[in-house]
Amino acid sequence: MARVTTSDTVGEADREQAGPGAPDSGAGPGGERAAGTLPRWQARLRRFGYAARPRPGVADRLTPRFPAPDPRLGALFGLGPETAVRLARWAAWGGPLLVALVAGALRFWDLGSPHAVIFDETYYAKDAWSLIHLGYEGTWPDNANDRILAHPQEIPLSPEGSYVVHPPVGKWIIGLGEALFGLDPFGWRFMTAVLGTLSVFMLCRIGRRLFRSTALGCLAGALMAVDGLHFVMSRTALLDLVVMFWVLAAFGCLLVDRDKSRALLAARLPRGGTDDGLGEGAPLPDAYVGDRTGLGRRPWRLLAGLCLGLAFATKWNGLYVLAAFGILTVLWDMGARRTAGASRPFLAMLRKDALPAFVSLPVLALVTYAVSWTGWFATSGGYFRDWADKQGAAGPWGWLPGPLRSLWHYESEVYSFHVNLTSHHTYQSNPFSWLVLGRPVSYFYESPKAGTDGCTDKGEGCAREVLALGTPMLWWAACAALVYVLYRWFFRRDWRAGALLCGVAAGYLPWFAYQERTIFLFYAVVFLPFLCLGLAMAAGALAGPPGTDERRRTIGIVAVGVIGLLIVWNFVYFWPIYTGQTIPLEEWRHRMWLDTWI
Repeated sequence: MARVTTSDTVGEADREQAGPGAPDSGAGPGGERAAGTLPRWQARLRRFGYAARPRPGVADRLTPRFPAPDPRLGALFGLGPETAVRLARWAAWGGPLLVALVAGALRFWDLGSPHAVIFDETYYAKDAWSLIHLGYEGTWPDNANDRILAHPQEIPLSPEGSYVVHPPVGKWIIGLGEALFGLDPFGWRFMTAVLGTLSVFMLCRIGRRLFRSTALGCLAGALMAVDGLHFVMSRTALLDLVVMFWVLAAFGCLLVDRDKSRALLAARLPRGGTDDGLGEGAPLPDAYVGDRTGLGRRPWRLLAGLCLGLAFATKWNGLYVLAAFGILTVLWDMGARRTAGASRPFLAMLRKDALPAFVSLPVLALVTYAVSWTGWFATSGGYFRDWADKQGAAGPWGWLPGPLRSLWHYESEVYSFHVNLTSHHTYQSNPFSWLVLGRPVSYFYESPKAGTDGCTDKGEGCAREVLALGTPMLWWAACAALVYVLYRWFFRRDWRAGALLCGVAAGYLPWFAYQERTIFLFYAVVFLPFLCLGLAMAAGALAGPPGTDERRRTIGIVAVGVIGLLIVWNFVYFWPIYTGQTIPLEEWRHRMWLDTWI
């Protein structure tokens, strides 16, 4: 067996735990130290009574197990050990399913209300219908919204190509609902409600895999289920929730890929005696395995590339997430090889993993983006479709097929539009204010007078609004949780915290480069799932790691429960302005906690 040096260091905190609050296993080498040896700094601290935390073996660091069900929980409900185990197995899928069913019931309730074209639905709902029927975005007259909502309905779609500034995937998805239920508010909101519900289910399962805890996974999903921004976006035909769905799906695929590739490395490691303290037959680190082992076919990473391509083909901000997740997955590979015993994990990653990752993510995503324009390629009426034949025949790129040159010209024009979009909008906001919900966007507002449209107030009248506002208690608590996640990543080298910060940074930080642009708070829905995961991670630490004594665990769980109930209450309190309910003007004012919300 190849020799493994003790000078290797852990680069990605290969210290998988049973739960977010579990103690770290300590910074271990890429290979196993000789029995009884400690890092120099730990040896010096022993004279002051320091005792090193027990460090799991290589197999547990590569493929951490799910903890066994706590017998105390089963005993609390009078369940025997076998029943508790069966319940835990059922909860792995049953728990996320129940959370998703509740989320779906909330999102589909009275989905067609308000019966109006609200905010940017005026673009995407009509473009979606056009894609379904023409294959490209046609032209609509100025009074199209009124004619669509009228009885009898008129659909005044013209086949003349229209200039649009977003790729087609999100609009194709919205169009599926319209194909099923027609061009009305329920039809064009149907698919975003479906994706919103599915994203809650995915977040539960992703959180379970990430934290090795069904309870914390379901907590993360439940938090997103009662977030006002996610709720409103799930009930509105806009593109940003579609981007969020594909980003979250890609993150989940990369997590599965991480577990499977690390399990493959663990299976290839040689078996030894008691060198790592785990007993006969425990895997030992091996430099040859870490440096040379190929990780084979990785279908989950290919699926992640497809999802990221679909996110990019919905809105261009998906491109930043593609770059961030591409770096994240190869760093995970490097950390896995270090744990397996690689002598030069970075070089091993470059030789074995970098090129396949590049093909699986950026290359596949760009191919997916190009394929998403199939309707535009297959027809002749799309905007700029014949540009290459009429105006772009000359030039150094003349050897490319005309449709590709036309698409490239179209995209360059769209990029110029986006970077120069600086016109003032009443509800635009600076990204510095997003995390504290400084300036939410009003999608719909009416002021019914007393005795009309359900207004029973005899005084000032009523208000009816759909406000894209995150649940304040959740977002403000998530700000505190982000501080804890930063601590876990920077000081404890917790890979899970690093993954969550990567998701937040990829969806949030790029907007700081475009502060002069007209941008809105609801763009933040793309990184909302990672805020919910971060809050669940902090809740796990507050509840206490496995093995915590009863008093500490009880206090922690009660504290988490109180925070959770406050968040649910906050969502219920703002329910009328999430769903466009008619309420007295005074009650509406009470919900405007900040002046910038008006």
